[in-house]
Amino acid sequence: MRYSYEYKRKCIELYREGKWPDTPSGLSDKQFRHTVRKWFRMEEACGPEALQRKNSNRVWTPEEKLTLIQQVLTGKSNKSVAIEGGIDDSLLYQWVQKYKIYGYNGLVDKKKGRPPKEPHMKHKKVNFNNPRSLVESELEELIRLRAENEYIKAENEVIKKEIALREEKQAALLKAKKQQSSENSEKKDTN
Repeated sequence: MRYSYEYKRKCIELYREGKWPDTPSGLSDKQFRHTVRKWFRMEEACGPEALQRKNSNRVWTPEEKLTLIQQVLTGKSNKSVAIEGGIDDSLLYQWVQKYKIYGYNGLVDKKKGRPPKEPHMKHKKVNFNNPRSLVESELEELIRLRAENEYIKAENEVIKKEIALREEKQAALLKAKKQQSSENSEKKDTN
């Protein structure tokens, strides 16, 4: 269940006064009171902004993860370190387990998703601001292809003009035929 920031603050104020807020439906008193205590500890450790819902997940660097893990390994409880760090204790538990199994490399985020079936299908990032220098043969081919491209463009323009002229000629012939047929019909009408 998601709670608003204002609701969390109100619950914490009641908790400070020694009162318990009304338990929402669908939760046991024990469960909800545990949640309120957790909010209280988070606010005490990290300030009231720790209660606000984040718009996006924070990306933790391996060094930041390691500092929290070292606190757990030196004897601090998993929950207290997680509350001070402003994260869920289950996430910290996962980090500790990865560190114990894989060491520091287990803390580095790995690429997610299914790998491509064939290596040549891998997506290559192209940096247009800093292109790599071309080999002489590549440069020659580039110049040749650009010249060929210009030639084909010019050839297409000539073909388009020929088609336009042919269409104009056809239209003029049609117009002349219509005029001639109308003149012939006028001569027949006058006879």
